[in-house]
Amino acid sequence: MGRKRAQVTLTDVAKRAGVSIATASKALNARGEVAAATRRRVQQAAEELSFQPNVLARGLISGNTRTIGLLTDELSAARFAIPVLLGAENALGNEQMSVLLCDARGDAIRRRHYIRTLLARQVDGFIILGDANDLRPSLTRDIPVPVVYAYCESDDPSDLSVIADDAGGARLAAEHLVSLGRKKIAHITGDPGYRAARDRAAAFTEVLDAAGLPPAGDPLFGQWSQRWGRHATARLLAAHPDVDAIFCGSDQIASGAAEALRELGRGIPGDVALVGYDNWEVFATECRPALTTVDLNLEQLGAKAVQHLFAVIDGEQHSGVVRQPGRLVVRESSAL
Repeated sequence: MGRKRAQVTLTDVAKRAGVSIATASKALNARGEVAAATRRRVQQAAEELSFQPNVLARGLISGNTRTIGLLTDELSAARFAIPVLLGAENALGNEQMSVLLCDARGDAIRRRHYIRTLLARQVDGFIILGDANDLRPSLTRDIPVPVVYAYCESDDPSDLSVIADDAGGARLAAEHLVSLGRKKIAHITGDPGYRAARDRAAAFTEVLDAAGLPPAGDPLFGQWSQRWGRHATARLLAAHPDVDAIFCGSDQIASGAAEALRELGRGIPGDVALVGYDNWEVFATECRPALTTVDLNLEQLGAKAVQHLFAVIDGEQHSGVVRQPGRLVVRESSAL
């Protein structure tokens, strides 16, 4: 049998880089008092030697483990949580930090177990990840380390929550349709039990009021489905045949609306301009024509949650709600 390879130590890295052990430690731990050129030299030496720091020992010395706990519910069905998770994981990876992901699956007992487990692992902080951008009960009283809520809003105003700006995104969509000169604009959206649906509908109405345009009927609330999009569009045009634009509360609804418009002989965007919401690629780009839509910038939302968590870990006091703005993605369904 071959001899076991000796473990590379911080002393070896320091010697190769030509610096003291203290300087090598500061460079590898992203301490600010090390010159950039020195930091690069130490990092290169560590890579050349395949140096793997002892995370447990470093945590005992520094008081942190460079590990974040991420707690969510129902990840298997979390259409919107996944990009937030990816954004958070990328931001943590860029800082050479690790994430421990736990899915409580909507079970309060499992959630409490995971909180205890993550605390036993001495995580430096928690990100509580939602999937509906809605209010949720605060968990902070059970967690003695910094906590940030992402794509959900804690019901405790002293907590810090980073959420998507649903009202702002709806304003982008409505202002776009107004700018195209459309005069008879309608809104079809999903379940009014979701705050996102209510906020988007309210912002849509505000934009039309500011432009002096009465909406083409009241907002139509229903399911987040193509079937509802088809049904609501047929109902809308029966009541308001002069509709020349529809803003839908999701791309799935908009995809169904596009099918109904074609079946009714309405051209898109010539007769009716169509705008969706979410920039869900499987619907937005595969729709005929491709959908103009609002992208929630969910990966950026995840990264922003990490930035705020870092600030709280560093001792800054943050609370309240931070809204991540969306962006309008213009495609053929509204572009003449």
